[in-house]
Amino acid sequence: MSLHQRILNDVEGNILSGLWPPGHRIPYEHELTEQYGCSRMTVNKAIGDLVKRGLIERRRKSGSYVTFPHVQSAVMEIHDVKLEVESLGLDYAYSLDERVLRKATTGDSARIDLPGSGRLLEITCRHFAGGRPFCFEERLINLSAVPEAETEAFDSVAPGSWLLGQIPWSTAEHRIRAVAAVRPAAQALDIVLGAPCLVIERRTWSGGVPVTSVRLTYPGDRHELVAEFAPGANG
Repeated sequence: MSLHQRILNDVEGNILSGLWPPGHRIPYEHELTEQYGCSRMTVNKAIGDLVKRGLIERRRKSGSYVTFPHVQSAVMEIHDVKLEVESLGLDYAYSLDERVLRKATTGDSARIDLPGSGRLLEITCRHFAGGRPFCFEERLINLSAVPEAETEAFDSVAPGSWLLGQIPWSTAEHRIRAVAAVRPAAQALDIVLGAPCLVIERRTWSGGVPVTSVRLTYPGDRHELVAEFAPGANG
């Protein structure tokens, strides 16, 4: 076996076995050169092959790291971000950034269909996967539809998970956009300003009454949407 193939197999084995989990920094190229007694070019070629396979990502001035799994979400599902993260085999964490009780304004009408006298709970929070920012959430909750939310702190449970267990939804609307990260999202996700992001905007109703509106922002290089469908009578 060539040294190139041996290095490639060893590094790949450490990744696939879980010994080196997502986010783990692999040894620097000069360290692998010393370990295997080979040229820097041989190591660089092996690492380059693993980058092409999607197992490793190179970060400028930082080194090479095991990549996080590429996330797939079903387009028309109301999914729980916690379950989404755990399905990847990664540790999940949640952080509440802001919780504000307020009246609805005319500026809210594009997000949630409430009269000006309506009362809202506005929440911004973050979800983490393997210690790394995974999703930035901005949510409005209609307190007339879910009055229990007014006394819920949401400091240890994410609002999406909580709502799924509190009130059934009868109608949902999804809007999906590719955007450049604005400052709040860039800071929350620890990405550069203007980096590509995938935004899912969702509104839900229960019996015609608006329940919640949420904007979920994901780093664009780690998330994609999937739709499954079958041919219908007209297709």
